[in-house]
Amino acid sequence: MVMERVLITGAKGMLGLDLTDIFGETYDVYARDIDDFDITKAKETMDAIIRIRPNIVIHAAAYTDVDGCETHLELAHSVNGGGTENVASACRELGSKMVYISTDYVFDGTKSGAYSEEDPTCPINSYGLSKLEGERWVSTLLNQFVIVRTAWLFGRGGNNFVKTILKLAREKGTLSVVNDQVGSPTYAVDLSRAIYVLVEKGCRGIYHITNGETCSWYEYSQEILAMSALGNISVRPISSDQLNRVAKRPRNSVLDHGKFERETGYRMRSWREALRDYLNREGKT
Repeated sequence: MVMERVLITGAKGMLGLDLTDIFGETYDVYARDIDDFDITKAKETMDAIIRIRPNIVIHAAAYTDVDGCETHLELAHSVNGGGTENVASACRELGSKMVYISTDYVFDGTKSGAYSEEDPTCPINSYGLSKLEGERWVSTLLNQFVIVRTAWLFGRGGNNFVKTILKLAREKGTLSVVNDQVGSPTYAVDLSRAIYVLVEKGCRGIYHITNGETCSWYEYSQEILAMSALGNISVRPISSDQLNRVAKRPRNSVLDHGKFERETGYRMRSWREALRDYLNREGKT
């Protein structure tokens, strides 16, 4: 039996590492990153993907520095928009299915409840705009595609909020964290498993996937410290305006994953369970 080929872009990133491990158990995986080919270069991307001839491309490569996207607008759209167009064009040429990793930041955060896949998009920062541009290229160029919107990702490799909080707690002893932005932290291992389920079941279209339950960044930081035996560290709640970051963030990043659960029968565990698992694996408890 010939194994299906899966190409993973951004394979050295936080999500790419776990996607490579999980899909590698049952698929012939080709893990690729910027040192293999540059997605912003159309011919280089087309040639590289055609050489592999994957059945499925999981496009996890992205420029994810939210504040950096505001000051490097051209780069953001070149990578997240144009780069995604180049990957999608190669998939179209080969008839490959494409899985595109998107974000909660395609929404403006003004809705009172959780965002569904049918809610209108309205990004309030350049990162969200560039990722939405990528979504539109995928849905325009392909019939066989999955767009996965997720939020507040953490995992091994690269920087994430958990690592930042632990580092600052040890260095400063006191922290100030925003309490007016709400979402669902998502463990890269769990998201990778969910994407595997989507692929195995042959799903198509847009899906929202995060770990279960919600919190503010303030509540999230408190839980991180409590699970890491740093519960004695003082955390002060502040507003987003007080933080004064370059890029605006949605106040509400909660995604409704009911569609994913109904169509797959798979349910994501709570972010607290996932966080404890991550901290145990990383030896940070």
